[in-house]
Parts: sequence; C-alpha cells; structure tokens
Amino acid sequence: MAVMQEIGLPDGSIYVAGEWREGRGAEITSIYPADRSVNLTLRGASRDDVEEAIARAQTAAEDPSWRNLLPHQRATYLHRIADGLTRHGERIAQVQSRDTGKTLAETRALAASAAGTFRYFAAVLETEEEALTPSRGNYITMSVQEPIGVVAGITPWNSPIASDAQKLAPALAAGNAVLMKPASWSPLVSLVMARICEEAGLPPGLLSVLPGRGEEVGDTLVTHPAIGKVSFTGGTEVGRGIARKAAEKLMPVSLELGGKSPTIVFADADLDLTIAGILFGIFSSTGQSCIAGSRLLVQRPIYESFVERLVAATKALRVGHPADPATQVAPMIRDPHRDSVERAVAQAVAEGGTILCGGHRPEGAAYEAGIYYLPTIIAGLPNTAQTCQEEIFGPVLHVQPFEDEAEAIALSNDSSYGLACGIWTRDFNRAWRIGRGVGTGTVWVNTYKQFSISTPFGGIKDSGLGREKGRQGLRAWQRQKSFYLDTSGQPHPWAGIAA
Repeated sequence: MAVMQEIGLPDGSIYVAGEWREGRGAEITSIYPADRSVNLTLRGASRDDVEEAIARAQTAAEDPSWRNLLPHQRATYLHRIADGLTRHGERIAQVQSRDTGKTLAETRALAASAAGTFRYFAAVLETEEEALTPSRGNYITMSVQEPIGVVAGITPWNSPIASDAQKLAPALAAGNAVLMKPASWSPLVSLVMARICEEAGLPPGLLSVLPGRGEEVGDTLVTHPAIGKVSFTGGTEVGRGIARKAAEKLMPVSLELGGKSPTIVFADADLDLTIAGILFGIFSSTGQSCIAGSRLLVQRPIYESFVERLVAATKALRVGHPADPATQVAPMIRDPHRDSVERAVAQAVAEGGTILCGGHRPEGAAYEAGIYYLPTIIAGLPNTAQTCQEEIFGPVLHVQPFEDEAEAIALSNDSSYGLACGIWTRDFNRAWRIGRGVGTGTVWVNTYKQFSISTPFGGIKDSGLGREKGRQGLRAWQRQKSFYLDTSGQPHPWAGIAA
C-alpha cells in the first residue's frame, strides 16, 4: 500500500516497544470496503509479543528520565506528536478511509481531531495544579498525582485514530507507558500513530501497538498483573468480560460501550434544523457509531408529516464511494457486519415493523464490488421490540410517536443503554427538563453528534463506566497520593514523651 510506504511505515510490521518487526500471531488482512481489495496483510501480535512489550514497558515507565519529567517537559512530546498528526493528516485520512471505508471528509476530520486531542492534553498537563487541602491539625496536607505505570488501551474499528488519541494522549501525559490494541478490522492507522510517536522522539518502550486476536492480545493485557489500567471502547458484552477479569485483580477500567440513543422531536421544533441533525446523527459514518441516534421519537401532532419529510430526505442521501466528495453514506466495514445489519432488519419485519425506505443493498454496478447498505427507516414497533432495544450499529433508524414530555422520558429511559440523547425543541425550559430526566451521559439540544475534547464523554448502564476527555481525563490515568507534613515539631502526646 503506497500511502503506508510514503509515511515511512514498514509493510507487515507491528510496533513492539520501539521496534518494528513481524508479529508472531495470527495473520490479519486489511481490506478496502469500497471494493474489497486487500490493503495490507500482516502477522498480528502473539501472547509472547505482548509479554515482551509489557516487560519493556515496565522498564520504560520506571525510568526516571521519563517518570520524573516535569509537566512542561512531557507536554513537549505531546506537542510534537500533534505536529506529526497535522503534518501527515492527509496520509492518515487516506489510510483510515481505506482501512474502514469512511469518507475522506470524515477521516480528515478525525485526523485533525486526534491532533487537537494531543494539544489539549499538553495544555492540561502544563496547567493542572496539585491540591493543597485545608489543614485540620498541626500539619500541612496535600495530594499529588503519580503515573499508574503500565496501562493499556483497546480501541474499536469504527473511528480508530480519534479513539487512539483519546486514550494515548492522556495516558502519556500522565507519565505512563502504553500498550495499544487496535481492532483487527482496522489496524493500519494505529500503526501510523506509532510511527508518528516514534518520529516525535518518544522514548522506546513507552508505546507498543499490538493488533491481534482479542482472546490472545486483549486477554493478556487485561489479566497481566503488570497492567495497572485498561481503557476499552467497543461492544457491551466484551466490556462485561473485561470488567469481570479486571475485578479479579482490582484494576480500574474505563468502558465506553454500546448505545441505543433516542432522539426526541417536539411539535415546536425547527423542522429543517431537526431533519438535518437526525440524518447526520444516524446515517453519517454509515450508522457505525456508538452514539448514533437510532431511536426517533416524534410528538404525535406532527408525526405523519414529519416522518414523510424525513423519509424523502433519507432517500435523497448520496450513497457512494468513500473517495467521492459528494458521498454522504459510504460502505460498511466488512461483509459479516453488513450481514448482521441485514439480519436485524429482517428481525424488525418479523416483529411487525414496516420499512419506510431502504432495507436492502443499493443496486447497480457502482455498488457491486463494495459493502454497501441503504439508509433504512422502520416504523410500527413498540419500544419493547428487539429492534428498539438492541444495538444494530448500522444505518437503521426506528421511528415512533409519543404524546407528551412524560412519555418521551419514559420511552427514552426504557432501555438498557444510556449513552446519548438528542432533543429538538424551541423551548429551552422543556429541553432542560427532558435532558435532566433522561438517563444518559450526553445530551444534545438542537444538534447531534457534536464533540469537544474539553467535555467529558461516557455512558451509564450498559453503555459503560467512567469518562474520557476533559481535564479529569488526565486524572483517570493517574494515582492520587496524600501527604501530611508536620509543622508542630513536637512528639505526639500519645507517646508520653516530654518535649
């Protein structure tokens, strides 16, 4: 793959503690979802590769030249990495588009976002303050933050460069050595990230990028006694398994899991604004997003007319090749994933749902080589239906009516997930009431799927545990230690020793 060579990445190699070499695990093949052509084939990491990376990471994390760096000195590395991400932004976008099938417009934005994440945490690192706590005796009390040591990030296939940065930047800023496991379906851009970190002068051993099988690489990272924290973004069931294993060793975890997010449209909403936001919220990224607004609740007085407009707008979306600037909906990542979406749509029909648009693969020679699926809207199911309760992770939206605020909140909360919610209304007080009443980690009002690295992100219930981003995102990768410094100069009276 020429673009990989242009960026200086050795073909077929993984990155083990500062060394590029062939992995000793199972073979991994990256394909281009637009036409199923092979991007690159490499050998993934084996359990032995992971063990070696961990051992070398321990040495690197304990090295005083890294562990004792002053905050502004460590921030220098983050700025260099950010500069590298910016400098190679177009190449990163090309690699990620070929690896995932995303449009180039989206992958360019993700590359820029990753650079911004490193710059943000460099700034947090330089401006974060320790706490001098109120004294309650003849002593000074304070708390300091220290690195955990060796930590791991396990990232998903749908937005790898952004997910990598959201874990790697704060973990390095906190002073740790980091082992990253990218998804086997999209391993390439994480290896590009490793190359950029190497170019930035990050000391060897502080980063390893280890694509490979979850049962081999992921399990070793979670269960190994030297790993002090794991941050995982992915499916809920895998997250549960990680949480169970982490509990055995009393290890903290951050879990950003699935979602079945509701979007609530009130009769007073600005309908042009709302339809544009709903389309973006569910059909951008081809619906392959944990925060996709996959449940649409529309107030009954406008239900029929609104759904008619939405269906017409959905049919007008441009499904096409990811390199075409006009494309809005690109191919899905792999055939097995598209197959799972097709089964979910068939299940919706079996449950009594009506397909209002989409529901099948697009026809024509332009689509035959790729892994395409039409944006789909389904109606007519109760909130208890499997279609309304289980994450589909594709371009599939279910729409249903509601009467009033109380029912909107009840329907929204009738889910095992709690990741995000969208509210569309001109009434700010109503938006506030609904937003406070809905059990989610993020609420968007008159917008959807907007992000800021400065704002914490995460879910509740089956959508996860913990938060990423924001100033506290740095603290999540550190351990707090408290100090008591005596100011009396006197023996403790309990000992009965006279001064």
